[in-house]
Amino acid sequence: MVRKTPGHGRHLSYYDFGRTTVQACQSDPRFSYCAYIPESYEEDGQQQYPLLVVVHGTLRNIESYRETFIPLAERCQLILLVPLFPAGITAPGELNSYKFLRAGDLRYDLVLLDMVAEMRAKYRVAGDRFSLFGFSGGGHFAHRMLYAQPQALDAVSVGAPGIVTLLNDSFDYWVGTRDFATHFGRPVDVDALRRVSIQTVVGGDDTDTWEIAVPRESRLWMPGADAMGATRIDRIHALGRSLEEHRIPVRRDIVPGVAHSHAGVASAVEDFFTDHYTRSRRGAKAETGVLP
Repeated sequence: MVRKTPGHGRHLSYYDFGRTTVQACQSDPRFSYCAYIPESYEEDGQQQYPLLVVVHGTLRNIESYRETFIPLAERCQLILLVPLFPAGITAPGELNSYKFLRAGDLRYDLVLLDMVAEMRAKYRVAGDRFSLFGFSGGGHFAHRMLYAQPQALDAVSVGAPGIVTLLNDSFDYWVGTRDFATHFGRPVDVDALRRVSIQTVVGGDDTDTWEIAVPRESRLWMPGADAMGATRIDRIHALGRSLEEHRIPVRRDIVPGVAHSHAGVASAVEDFFTDHYTRSRRGAKAETGVLP
């Protein structure tokens, strides 16, 4: 359905429909988010909409990420939430703290959960879990969010992270998960991970290493940092293997002819989420006795 007049409601304004304005997160206004609300959404309607969170890379071009997945949102009738984690939060010029979920007392995973709660208070979001896609820096965030908050997630697509945290208790965090509870208050719940649909995705030509190398003189270097290969392709394969070794199924996609581009891998990401939402809706109909 195409809305013929500006979407005003009793509680929602024109800027709360379609491509929404950027809102400050009420629990921590240092962070903000925009959204996309499908054309069919009416404030007084009954339909509920799954929520897909799309997390930006280091450039933080959130409008581009939103625009890329609007066709998916309309086709699958879901709401997009695109958070903005600005640079310079922990120090002038700092770019990367959100990728590792924690910086001192700041927990980026909890900030995202607060944003999701705000969306649930405003819109009819289906279910008690949401889906997550992140690319590059967002791919860092997505798989670590999966470890930290698996109970909140139903599907996660991890796109081309520069460095990965392996599900491996031979190494400390960030390389592995041996001391994960020290950083996040609880160990990784492997059983909960098995209930999440997981995709890893990377371009077949995504082989540059200039930005992602971790030499011994790097402040990021720690034992095991050289255990995952040199390229984003190597590293996302290492991540997938570490999950599969714990009997966690992973759909692995390499998109031919694509370098480091979220738009370039979008077709594979859309295919993964379309399949996920189709299966989820069929399951929900089967549970109620109404088969598709």
